[in-house]
Amino acid sequence: MPSPKSLVALLLLALAAPVAAGSPAAPTPSEAIREAVLSSMDRTVDPCDDFYRYACGGWLDKTELPADQARWTRSFSTIAERNRELVRELLESAAADPGPAGGERQQIGDFFAACMNEAAVEKAGTTPLAGPFERIAAIADARDLMAVAGALGRDGVNALLGAGRVPDFKNPGVYLFYLSQGGLGLPDRDYYLSEDPRKRELLGQYREHVTRMLTLAGSPAAAAEAEAIVAFETGLAKASRPRSEMRDRDRLYNKLDRDGLVKLTPGLPWAAFFEGAGHPEIVSINVAVPEFFSGLEQLVAATPIETLRAYLRWHVVRERAELLPAAFVDADFAFYGRALSGQAEIQPRWKRCVDQTGRALGEAIGKLWVEREFAGNSKQVAIEMIEDIEKAFEANLPNLAWMDDATRARAVEKARKVSNKIGYPDVWRDYSALAISRGDFFANVTAADRFEADRQLAQIGRPVDRNEWLMTPHTVNAYYMSTANEIAFPAGILQPPFFHRDHPAAMNYGAIGAVMGHELTHGFDDQGRKSDGDGVLREWWEPEVAAKFEAAAACVERQFSAFEVEPGVKVDGKLTLGENIADLGGLKQAFSAYQSWKERHGAPPPFAEGLTHDQLLFVSFAQVWCTEASPEFLRRQVVTDSHSPGSFRAVGAAMNLPAFRQAFSCEEGDRMVAAPTCTVW
Repeated sequence: MPSPKSLVALLLLALAAPVAAGSPAAPTPSEAIREAVLSSMDRTVDPCDDFYRYACGGWLDKTELPADQARWTRSFSTIAERNRELVRELLESAAADPGPAGGERQQIGDFFAACMNEAAVEKAGTTPLAGPFERIAAIADARDLMAVAGALGRDGVNALLGAGRVPDFKNPGVYLFYLSQGGLGLPDRDYYLSEDPRKRELLGQYREHVTRMLTLAGSPAAAAEAEAIVAFETGLAKASRPRSEMRDRDRLYNKLDRDGLVKLTPGLPWAAFFEGAGHPEIVSINVAVPEFFSGLEQLVAATPIETLRAYLRWHVVRERAELLPAAFVDADFAFYGRALSGQAEIQPRWKRCVDQTGRALGEAIGKLWVEREFAGNSKQVAIEMIEDIEKAFEANLPNLAWMDDATRARAVEKARKVSNKIGYPDVWRDYSALAISRGDFFANVTAADRFEADRQLAQIGRPVDRNEWLMTPHTVNAYYMSTANEIAFPAGILQPPFFHRDHPAAMNYGAIGAVMGHELTHGFDDQGRKSDGDGVLREWWEPEVAAKFEAAAACVERQFSAFEVEPGVKVDGKLTLGENIADLGGLKQAFSAYQSWKERHGAPPPFAEGLTHDQLLFVSFAQVWCTEASPEFLRRQVVTDSHSPGSFRAVGAAMNLPAFRQAFSCEEGDRMVAAPTCTVW
C-alpha cells in the first residue's frame, strides 16, 4: 500500500483550487467535506458494536503507517505534517535570504542552514564534545559533580535530576524553582524495574546501545562503563515514584528555601549546583519528590567517581546525538526510534532540522507562520465556540447529583474565571540576545538551550508572565494550565479536520468543540479540581463531595483499565485518569453546546443519507482519533503517556453518554453501552 497523502492538503485543495478550463467541475466544498468524512468510515459495521471501526474503518483500510513515523493519526499527524512542510518553506526562504544580521529571519535561516549542513557536522566530528568532556573529566568530588550537573542542565543536558521553573502552586502569581526526579536514559522507571520479558530485553538492548555510543565517543572501556551506568540509573529508578503517583499535586508541593534543601540532602552541595547553572541567587524551591533526592544523595555517596563521570559523558552524548555525525545519529535512531518505538526509518534530515529550529526559535517561526496561514475570522468563530462550551459546562452543573450547592457555586465561579488564549501570543518572545551563526550547528543548539534556561531561571521569584504561551502558534495541540486557570488553543489546531468555517457545525463541535470541552474539563479533573479559580492549590470542595467525586472518577479508572492494547498489555487507568475524565466531559459539553447552536440557528440541511447531524458530531469526534501505530509505540504509550491510545479515546467517551446511545439507537447489552455508565462532569 502506498503511504497516504495528507487529508488536510487534499481537503484544502478541494476547497480552494480554481476550476480549469475544459475540465470537469471541481467538487463543491460540501461534496469535498462529505467525501472526507464518509470515505474514512466503514458503514457496514454496527456503530453500537464497534464505533471506532464504524467511524475510522475506511481510513484504517487505506492508511499505511509512514515508515518515518511510529504513530500516525487522521487529525494531529496530517495537520502537523502539512505545517511542517509550510515551515520548511519559510525556513528555506529565510536561509536563502536571511535579511539583516541579528534579525529573527537571519536567526531562523542560519539555524536551519547550519543544521542542514551535514558536511560541516561530519567534518567537526566529536570535537564539540571536547568542552563538556573536559569539565566532566575534572570532577573530583560531589561538589564538582553538582556544579557540572548544573552547568550541563543550563546547556540542555539534563542528568541526575529534573529541574526547571514553574509557578508556585500556592502562590501562582510568582515563579519558583522546581526540582523533581529524573536522570534516566530510558523513558520510565518501569524499564529498569519490571520483570516483563520485553522490558528486560529492552534493558539489555539499552546497555548495548550505551556501549555503542560511548565507543563512538572514544571511550576505551565502553562496555564496563555501560554496565556501571545502567546500574546507577537503576538506582535512580528505584528512588523514583511510579509515574501515576506523580499526578498527586498535593504530594508534589514541598516548598523549601536553600537552608531547607541543604537540610534535606546535606551530602549534595546545592550551592555548587546553582552556581554551575549560572543562577546562584535562586532561593525559592519546590522539591516535588523529596525521597528521590534522599535516594540520589545516598547513590552519589556510594558510587565511584569514575562511574559518575561516565554517566555524565553518556548523557551528553545521548542528548546531543542528533547534533553529531551520522554514526551517532544512526545509532541513536536504531535504539530510541526503531527498538523502543517501532519506527521503521529515520525521518529525513529536513524534518529533523525543522523540529530543531522550532525548539530553538519557535515563536520567531510562529510569527511568520501566523502571518501566512491564520485567518483572523477563524479566531472569532473559535471564541464563539468556546463560549458555547463554557455555557454548556455551567448549565450541566445542576444535573450532577453528587455535587452540593456550595461546591457547585464555587465550580461556577472557577469556570467563569477561565481565560482563553486563541491563535498566538499578544506579545512575541524577544530573541535578539541569542547569537546564531550559519557555521556551527552544535554551538547554535547549545546557545539556544542556554538562552532559554537563563530566560526562565531569571524569572524565579518574579511575577508570572501571563502573556507567555507554552506552545508555539503552529503547534497542533491545546492545553489547560491549572496555575493560571487558562486554556490555550494555538492557531495550528484550528484547521481541518478539527475546524473550518465551512464545515457543518456538528463537525466543528464534534472535533474542535470536544477538544475545547476537554481542556475546560481539565480544570475539574482529578488534578485540576484541586486548584481554585485563581489557580491556587487549595481544598475548595466539601469533604463529602470530594469523596463522591473520587468514587465517580474510580468508575472511569476501572473502565479504562479494562481496555487491552494487546494480550496482557492494558491501559493504565490511573495514569490516564485525568485525560479520560476530560474526554468524557469534553464530548458531553460539545454535544450540549451543539444542541444550543441548533436552537439558535435551526436544523441544518441533511449531510448524508443515513447519517444525522447528531451522529455526525460523534463520528467527527471519533475521527480525530483514527490512528495507526506500531506495537512498540503502543506498548511504550501505556507506560509513559497520560493519554489513552486513540481507539480507546474514541469509544471510551462515547460509550458513557446517553446522547450517543440515543443518536444511534443503541440498547442495553451493546458493546457501546457502558455498564456501569461512568459520569463525572
